[in-house]
Parts: sequence; structure tokens; C-alpha cells
Amino acid sequence: MFDELVNGIRSLFRETTGTIPLHAPWFDRDDEEAVAACVSSTFVSSVGADITAFEQELSEVTGSPHVVAVVNGTAALHVALLLNDVGPGDLVITQAFTFIATCNAIAYTGAEPVFLDIDAETLGLSPIAVQRWLDHECDVKGGIAMHRVTGKRVKACIPMHTFGHVMHIGALRSICAEWGIALIEDAAEALGSLRDGQHAGTFAPVGALSFNGNKIITCGGGGALLIREDEPARAARHLTTQAKLPHPWAFEHDRIGYNYRMPALNAALARSQLRKLPHNLAVKRALHNSYHALFAQTPWRLFTAASDTAPNHWLNAVLFHDRSERDAFLKSATERGIQVRPAWGIGADQPMYTHAVTDGLHVSRDVQHRLVNLPSSAHPLGHDRN
Repeated sequence: MFDELVNGIRSLFRETTGTIPLHAPWFDRDDEEAVAACVSSTFVSSVGADITAFEQELSEVTGSPHVVAVVNGTAALHVALLLNDVGPGDLVITQAFTFIATCNAIAYTGAEPVFLDIDAETLGLSPIAVQRWLDHECDVKGGIAMHRVTGKRVKACIPMHTFGHVMHIGALRSICAEWGIALIEDAAEALGSLRDGQHAGTFAPVGALSFNGNKIITCGGGGALLIREDEPARAARHLTTQAKLPHPWAFEHDRIGYNYRMPALNAALARSQLRKLPHNLAVKRALHNSYHALFAQTPWRLFTAASDTAPNHWLNAVLFHDRSERDAFLKSATERGIQVRPAWGIGADQPMYTHAVTDGLHVSRDVQHRLVNLPSSAHPLGHDRN
């Protein structure tokens, strides 16, 4: 049933022998030399010129006035929530269709997630679902959004730009402003993605990026906060360096801080990788176009971007007609040495979050049952990695 499709996918990665990975990083001599130079400098921990330089270069790429580099994207989300005073007794709206890190970062603060539905056009949090839930379930009291049933304040909202597709962030931003809810962007998968020419993660006052091993650029781990205003940026730097007060020799701290600063060793690799971003975006766009041509000859739909966005095409995705068809393709492709993956498990179905407030999640569950991510590495089309 899937032979022609599997053969077509293999043809797109004709230079790959053995298993075709879902998303593999690529490194070259520039990366090796950057890391070696950092080692030679002996500044490999949380201080060093590479960290400052990476933050400045990432600021130029994203247009964010401030960048704070951290150990991973989950830490970035955690700090973003702390910057907005999210804590025990609070509710945070997010999407159930997301990687578990989005949900866990909320739990780190003692707050609880509210899982709302996504929209089919972007696979991101649906502004319509958010507006509907707020109208039906919440009131504004003293400028604070309060959930009627639990009596808890709705403190923040975290949409996620799924697979690098920028959700309808403008509409959601307006809703959050109307209800007095802090907006935080989970742009972990969206480095290089744009909506109306603006970079993902910069529509809200604070956004989070990830440079995990499977992202469009990587430094092994790593993440970053994109911050609009001066004071939150200063607070983020303080929080991520154990809240240590400046002093020539004394160790004094004015609050609970976190060991979240990105090490210089990772920053050196991140700087080298960031220079490859234009190439990676171009190759991924070409791969997406090849997939588009391939799936145009089949009864299955390749997920494509909204017209006013320019996604990074981090992970390509196809939607099958139902779960049984999806599972049959997963089995067929895996047996032929093609690494494909279903979507994440719905956040509200995980045992630690089954008590969470939700809406119907109809689109989320439908997509979860039908979606498969396809091999999407940034070097499938004959790039010389040396």
C-alpha cells in the first residue's frame, strides 16, 4: 500500500545509506574549530566571550532586543514563567498538543496547566478556543482573570509554534491583553520562522528557543530567552546565575536562583551553527517542496504553512485518514529503514496531568491520531559537510 510513497521518500535521501534519521544534526570543520578554540581558551563554563557574542548574534538574527542564553529550552520556559510571577495556585493556558516540556515548565512553578485545543491551520493554540474558554469559564476581577470553578487566577498563556509553524499569535496577543494574561511564546521549534516578517518568539514580551540535538541548529543542549524590555532581561540574567550579587569575592545571593546559564563550550558551537542557519533554512525549504510534489500524487495531505508565514520547516508532517492507516505507514516505513514518528501524546492524557482543566480537544486528538513526522534533516540534498 505504501511502497511507492516509501520509495519516494528514500529517493529524497539517496545519499544516506542505512536508516534515514528523523532529524540528524550536521557538523563541519568550522564547528570543530570553534569548540577547540573555546577549549584552548579554558573559558568553557558559564563565563566567556562566546556566550556574550552568541547572545548578540542571536539578537541580530531574531530582532529581539535582549537575548539570555540558557542550558535548554525547558529552562528558558521556566524562567519566562518566573519573570511573570507565575507560582502555586495559578493556572496557565497552553495547548495539549505539544512536547511535554511545555507542560512540565508550568508544573515547575507550582502552577497548573489548562489544556485547550489547537487550530487545524497552524497546529498551534487556537485563539478561538482560548476566547471561548475564557468567555464561558472565567471572569475579570480587579484586572485579573479568575477561573470560576476553581477560584484560581489565570496568570499566563503559553502557545507553542508547532514544528516551526507560527500560530495565530496576533489574535492571541489581543485576547491575553484584554484579559490581563501574560503571554509567553514557546518558540523552541521555530528558530528562523516568521509571520508577517517578524521572528517567532518576539511577538510576546518573552519567548523561548531551543538548540537541542534535533533542532534546526544545535549545540547539544542549549536554549535562549528572547526578551523585549531591559528590566526583565536583567532579572533573567540574575535568576539564571544563581541570583548571585556582584562582588569581587563574596558569595551573596538575594533570592532562589538557578544554574541555568549556557556554558561557553555550548555557546562556541552555537555560534558556528548559527552561521549555517540560512543554509539550513534553504535546504529545508527545498526538502519541503520535494515532499509537496511527492504527496501531491497521493491521497494523503502534507501539512503546509499558512499563507502569511515563512516557517523553518523543522519537521515535515503528513496527515493520514485515520489512526489505523497512520499505524500501517509507521510500520511500513520503519521496516524499510525510514525513521518516522507519530505526534506526541496529548498532555492531558499523561498521568501527572489527568486532573488538569481542558476543553474538548477535538482537533488535538484528531491530529494526534493521524499525523506522522517525516525525515527532515537539514542536509539531505548533497551538501558537502566538509
